[in-house]
Amino acid sequence: MSADVCHEGSEHSGLLKLLSALFYAGSSFLITVVNKTVLTTFRFPSYLCLGIGQMVATLIVLYVAKKSRMVQFQDFDSSILVKIFPLPLFYVGNHVTGLASTKKLSLPMFTVLRKFTILMTMILEVYVLRKRFSRRIVYSVVTIVSGAIVATSSDLAFDMESYTFILLNDAFTAANSVYTKKKLGDKGLGKYGVLFYNALIIVIPTLMASAFTGDLQKAIAFEDWMKATFVFCFLMSCLMGFVLMYSIVLCSFYNSALTTTVVGAVKNVAVAYIGIFVGGDYLFSWTNFLGLTICMSGGLAYSYLTFSSKNKSSQNGTDGKLQVKIPITEDLKGKLAVI
Repeated sequence: MSADVCHEGSEHSGLLKLLSALFYAGSSFLITVVNKTVLTTFRFPSYLCLGIGQMVATLIVLYVAKKSRMVQFQDFDSSILVKIFPLPLFYVGNHVTGLASTKKLSLPMFTVLRKFTILMTMILEVYVLRKRFSRRIVYSVVTIVSGAIVATSSDLAFDMESYTFILLNDAFTAANSVYTKKKLGDKGLGKYGVLFYNALIIVIPTLMASAFTGDLQKAIAFEDWMKATFVFCFLMSCLMGFVLMYSIVLCSFYNSALTTTVVGAVKNVAVAYIGIFVGGDYLFSWTNFLGLTICMSGGLAYSYLTFSSKNKSSQNGTDGKLQVKIPITEDLKGKLAVI
């Protein structure tokens, strides 16, 4: 008699997946509002310097946490650069283009154009992570992109520079999400190492770039540094920059890169419709609103299909239990019949 023993790898619990997704959704929503306040309401002149503040906050929080032994990650050595590359390039690209597009676009249009991140993430997961997607998932993505195209076709505040920044941000976000998922498999780095060394590697080049372009001088000369409300919002943005990056890494750790993107799409439903009434920079048109609604409907359908398929697969699975398959031969059938 022979036995075929198969054991399904253990997965993270559904509660951890849900909580990490909700944490990312809340963090993403809050930092969008805070960044919009700093860059648009207060008219802070440098999104580069705001990004530097967020990187510095990440370094300080993680360094103090490591020294306090609250978190652990690998000490710096020559292998770090090899392990983490090219993630820092995607990280800084995502950071800078995200802040630039937040400053230049209204919240609803920023939200709609961010939907292209889903399509880009799917393409990257197919080629980088070798994943495959069902036809219904692809159709829902097409709906999302179609809604975004309809919305942008009647954008009364169209600006080529703004659209270039947001589409670059989509590409960097997709690449950052997919490669973060790959790098999290490195036990030496882990969640906190990925965050810390990303910020450490790129903070100095970004600071030099801001000084070269004159952004640093504009930020220093900004007249609202003496206003308590602006300082509070600026510090909140810096802190939320760390919280957002941590939530992205955490969500990618417990879920897939695609699921992380889906969570961002669901979050955008709230951001888009709130932005119509709050912010004062949205120019209403029925075509734009229709495209926005199609886009959001596709996002919700996409989210439902993604999570429902996961639930079905988990119900049809063995919940991590050991399966022992014993082939029944003719001799064994006879013995069982006697018994």
